[in-house]
Amino acid sequence: MIKQNKGLPAVRHGFTLIEILVVIGIIAILATIVLIAINPARQFRQANDSQRTSNVNAILNAVGQFIADNKGARPDGIPVLPLPAGEVSEALCLDLVPKYLPAMPADPSNPTESYTDCADVDAGDVDYTVSEDGQGRITVSAVGEEPPASVISVTR
Repeated sequence: MIKQNKGLPAVRHGFTLIEILVVIGIIAILATIVLIAINPARQFRQANDSQRTSNVNAILNAVGQFIADNKGARPDGIPVLPLPAGEVSEALCLDLVPKYLPAMPADPSNPTESYTDCADVDAGDVDYTVSEDGQGRITVSAVGEEPPASVISVTR
């Protein structure tokens, strides 16, 4: 707004709407850049842990479906505790892939790996463990990244 005074030059009061919007836009862009630059590694760790959780649930659902389809028979290769929990074995993979899972999932920190050929499972590093306790409950676990060394585990 320009105000004319007698004998004095024109005086502007305040900012225009365009000026305010430009400043707000610049602040928003700078804030976004700072937030991204602060900790992108944490975002990747959280994304990988979400994928691990999804994979653990998928393996456990596949085992459950196998049990339902085979009248209570467990897939081969699941150790019964107190033995230490075993990594996904070739025998377990053969029971689940490709009927219940398209491929045995691998750890998301190595996105190029998945195991459609179960012969590669024992040589590879699936990073998921499967075990059965004395009451017949099956547990599938994975080691997560967020917070460091957290365990992602589901039991049914």
